[in-house]
Amino acid sequence: MPTFIGKPVTLAGSQLQVGDTARDFKLMGTDLETKSLSDFDGKKKVLSIVPSIDTGICSTQTRTFNKELSELDNTVVITVSVDLPFAQARWCGAEGLENAIMLSDFYDNTFGKDYGVLMEEWHLLSRAVLVLDENNQVTYTEYLENINSEPNYSAAIEAVKAL
Repeated sequence: MPTFIGKPVTLAGSQLQVGDTARDFKLMGTDLETKSLSDFDGKKKVLSIVPSIDTGICSTQTRTFNKELSELDNTVVITVSVDLPFAQARWCGAEGLENAIMLSDFYDNTFGKDYGVLMEEWHLLSRAVLVLDENNQVTYTEYLENINSEPNYSAAIEAVKAL
């Protein structure tokens, strides 16, 4: 059972598996415009899912994937949390990552439910990394059991580079 700050949590929805096709979503960007998965059609996608951008591990995860993967051709890193778009924008500015794609599931948690990452007890997203090919087929997943630990950066980065 997954844990968050040492306590068991219940995740709503079903986790995606390698070979699944990722569902489209509607999330709010830092510009307060709705974004969907289809906005990134034809690109390889890394969905970096974090509980809150204002915590150390979430910040490190976001910086690491953007640093390592943002220069790859035809690839986008999409960080998803329930942080308000204003907080996400502030974080990007403070970190100098103006081009980072940050999307918020604060409104109705539909993404969290559809992707199996909504912690029912906290209404935060659990930590996960999903790699999708150009057709939104899932090619790599990591759903962390201990949500307060870092993902396997090198495995995810290699999964993207292998596409």
